[in-house]
Amino acid sequence: MSASGLYVALVHHPVLNRRGEEVAAALTNLDLHDLARAAKTFGVAAVYVVTPIEDQLELAGAIVAHWREGAGGRSNPLRREAMELLRLKESLGDAVEEVAGLEGETPLVVATAARPRVPVVAVEEVRHALASKRPVLLVFGTAWGLSQPLIEGADMVLEPIRGQGSYNHLSVRQAAAIYFDRLFGR
Repeated sequence: MSASGLYVALVHHPVLNRRGEEVAAALTNLDLHDLARAAKTFGVAAVYVVTPIEDQLELAGAIVAHWREGAGGRSNPLRREAMELLRLKESLGDAVEEVAGLEGETPLVVATAARPRVPVVAVEEVRHALASKRPVLLVFGTAWGLSQPLIEGADMVLEPIRGQGSYNHLSVRQAAAIYFDRLFGR
């Protein structure tokens, strides 16, 4: 088992657009870098970048290669170390399958959502699963969040991050860092 038992999936499809329609969202360089750096900081075992779009997988592969084997990694070894956490997958099912193979058991799949849903679980429940040595795959959606079928297919949904007012539109990178801190911060 990995040191933390936590794996992360950054899903680009199926996600929602602002009208609630199921789409594939754009893959961004910034998401890959910042999510990898936050994951490395908090000891996440791996970050799965999930998209079925061949061009996006090629783009992500080129970005990752630049930082792992290319000039980027040679000039910035700390960035290379973080980018080594990234794994490219065509579907969330592929990520679940890989984690199960690595860990010897199917991970607890925990979806995240900014919009309130019922039922949700508190961070403590995920922390408890990790403490019991159950691998966890924490799933984040790009664009306007994960599609309803993906959320319904998860084992549980983590409670949304709440700020001071009703505004709630964090970037996926910010949300991930907040959840990592709530799970592992000191």
